[in-house]
Amino acid sequence: MFRPASMNPFTIETTIVREGKRICPVDAVLVRDGEPKVRASTIFLKPSRDPDGEVWQPSDNPSAPAGVPVLTEPTIPWFASEKPWSQDFVEHQNAGRKQTRQHGVPIVAGEEPTPFRAVASISDATTMACNWGSKGVQYINTDITLSLARLPRTAELGLRGERWSGADGIAVGVATVFDRDGVIGQSMVTSLANALRTVDFEKHDFNEDGTRTNRV
Repeated sequence: MFRPASMNPFTIETTIVREGKRICPVDAVLVRDGEPKVRASTIFLKPSRDPDGEVWQPSDNPSAPAGVPVLTEPTIPWFASEKPWSQDFVEHQNAGRKQTRQHGVPIVAGEEPTPFRAVASISDATTMACNWGSKGVQYINTDITLSLARLPRTAELGLRGERWSGADGIAVGVATVFDRDGVIGQSMVTSLANALRTVDFEKHDFNEDGTRTNRV
């Protein structure tokens, strides 16, 4: 999203770049009032069989957390950090490694989110897994790259922050994406410092209906 996009009517223009036997790149642009506001690129790959060779894999892959119920509908996201899993954002405003568990929200009014829609929307929370620190979220994400080895089984997904690097007001974070059956891919977020508009959960809280409450 490189320009502000209001809730006014818009169109989405899509282009199939190449429809090959194993790869299909697709571009999409959201246009409102004759101006492009958002762009996205996707590469669809044809599944096949895994080779028989062995490759290195991490031994500490995340899994579905104990104490978090199976999420069958959207709720306030669950987080873990230096503190155990909870839905209290203030508890997790620290410099600890972040994890989140949440259910996808409807993207199209009146339609339940498919697993693909869910993981595409939940990948936006990569900034919460990587950029949320002791003074709140002090960065604004400029780009998210989501890479999946397979689609999730359900609309309930988890993210775990894995790497973060920053310099001169620019940051890059990487998170592991997983469902209840295991790791399905990675999400990378690039961000700009946004300290003048910090999302500080010690000052603001969010309710089940998405509204914001100012803390006293």
